Amino acid sequence: MTNMEQSEKQIQALEHKVRILHRLAEISAVLNSTLDLDTLLGALMDAATEITDAEAASVLLWDEKLQELTFTATNTQDDDRRLIGQSVPLEGSIAGTILRNNRIMQVDNVAADPRHYDKVDKALAFQTRSLLGVPMTIQDRPVGVLEILNKRQLPWTDEDREYAQVLAAQAAVAIRDAQTVAALQKANAELNELDKLKNDFIAIASHELRTPLAIILGYASFLQEEAEGKLSEHAAKVLASGLQLRRIIEELTNLRYLQQSASELVREPLPLDELVDDAVHDVLSLAEAKGHKLTLTLPDDVMVQVDRIRSAMALTSIVNNAVRFTPDGGQIGVKAEVRGKEAWITVTDNGMGIDAEHIERIFEKFYQVEDHMTRTYGGLGIGLSIARATVEAHGGRVWAESAGLGQGAAFTMTLPLAE
Repeated sequence: MTNMEQSEKQIQALEHKVRILHRLAEISAVLNSTLDLDTLLGALMDAATEITDAEAASVLLWDEKLQELTFTATNTQDDDRRLIGQSVPLEGSIAGTILRNNRIMQVDNVAADPRHYDKVDKALAFQTRSLLGVPMTIQDRPVGVLEILNKRQLPWTDEDREYAQVLAAQAAVAIRDAQTVAALQKANAELNELDKLKNDFIAIASHELRTPLAIILGYASFLQEEAEGKLSEHAAKVLASGLQLRRIIEELTNLRYLQQSASELVREPLPLDELVDDAVHDVLSLAEAKGHKLTLTLPDDVMVQVDRIRSAMALTSIVNNAVRFTPDGGQIGVKAEVRGKEAWITVTDNGMGIDAEHIERIFEKFYQVEDHMTRTYGGLGIGLSIARATVEAHGGRVWAESAGLGQGAAFTMTLPLAE
């Protein structure tokens, strides 16, 4: 062979290597750009057969939960799904040996190897003549096996083994990422279904409880007005307990509002005094039952841009909080004023007050200042959380102030003015 011929041969070998490296770079980009498992495996098998000049490839993935190695993808025949899902024994099969020993294997004459699992060939009417198998692992943890079948011109080369290992290493990471995302999506779907079931249950239970509760409240109110002495006192206690139960039912119904976004709001211009009246009306019966004096200080002709139902619910939670935590015969004040481009609504009471260490935590979901086993005041601990979520969805703020225990408290919420 002349020097010229040797040079040409070397150039051809280098060009071939460049093409393969370019193909490896392309497949790397594909493997890192998608989390769709079918797309990943299809790209992997096509690249493996092209780079090694083989006829076909298959991917078997390891199911850690079931402790099974199963065929997950193949390009042995166009759109042949009969192979998918078939398991391969770990003992006595080539793929199982590769997985267990975590090492690459090549078989130049598959028919002569007793470990060949020929049930697959029979099922597909496909003849496997030679095989190069590569384990796919991440930090020595098995992911699966890449099998490259029927090299068109034997033997398998060192380059075949090297490039197959590179492909398998890249694919293992991509496959594990895709499996993780798929598992998260499944878990999220199951959580969403559970959340829907929870909401449906709460809605049905709340509806079924409201009807008998309304009758109880009606009779208790009638007895309180008509009866005298001890009987009237007993009726008043029944009425107060019924009102507390109604509030708990409403809190259960409102659990879905713990997470809110601005896009969920239906905003409209609303007179500020109407918003306050709506909120106060909802807790008026409880305030009267406890003998509270409730005063309103409202500006004239002020419009806010809010979701009427949700903003009223937020203010109701704050006013209700003041009513509940103020001893009988207390004073509750609701004052609204305009500051800049906002309406500030402040609810004050002369009740039990708030210790400094709890002033922020009272807005946390299900947080109770008192121990749940010995507490005096009922409730689920979500009213203020819902109020904050609602106000912040409007672009406003809500906070509490108190001089300490026994010194009363003031809650302020801000809402945007209508333009």
